[in-house]
Amino acid sequence: MGALVEIRDVCKIYNPGENEVRALDHVSVRINEGEFVAIIGQSGSGKSTLMNMLGCLDVPTSGLYRLHEQDVSELDDDELSDIRNKEIGFIFQGFNLIPNLTALENVELPLIYRGVGKTRRRELSKTALEKVGLGHRMDHRPAEMSGGQQQRVAIARAIAQAPPVILADEPTGNLDSRSTQEIMGILKELHAEGSTVILITHDNEIAAQAKRVIKIKDGHIEADESNIKSGKGDDI
Repeated sequence: MGALVEIRDVCKIYNPGENEVRALDHVSVRINEGEFVAIIGQSGSGKSTLMNMLGCLDVPTSGLYRLHEQDVSELDDDELSDIRNKEIGFIFQGFNLIPNLTALENVELPLIYRGVGKTRRRELSKTALEKVGLGHRMDHRPAEMSGGQQQRVAIARAIAQAPPVILADEPTGNLDSRSTQEIMGILKELHAEGSTVILITHDNEIAAQAKRVIKIKDGHIEADESNIKSGKGDDI
């Protein structure tokens, strides 16, 4: 499969000058369609900055970023927002659900912003919730669900319109071991069905379940290795 993500010689510099911080220092990464990649690093390693770059939440100080062969390095905020809506399904550690909306309404919300008609977005949202095993909890609000169930709603929201990239930022960070296993199982299933999954984590055990592990330290790629031990049936 072809390159979906290409980052070439990217730098991200904060406070340019004498006290500058190089959050990313000449980083190059290529991710092909259909890969399951974990990006692992400790706090301050640059992994969050790299995630923001991959998710078009930020732009590099220098270097090239191509997504689906489009150079997104120089796009303005509105253009970046449009790319995010069409190309990337985000899953965050904190769920980011609207408390007074049901699971179904939470999944529908981004589709409203994308201009999807009522009947179609209801159909897409129901299908996505059924896919993550929550067909029976569609009318429940976040406070009526466990943390693992809330994260599954967040995954359904991310995948409802089948974006090319699933970008999961510490998706199991707030969950117990059982819920963690469930969420990782869903991500593996999405990958098996053809989705490109990019997982950001600080946890070696979580990263080990991906097919490829990129280690980042002090703004540099320290290692980029295929993980032959990973598999759909692996446990945490």
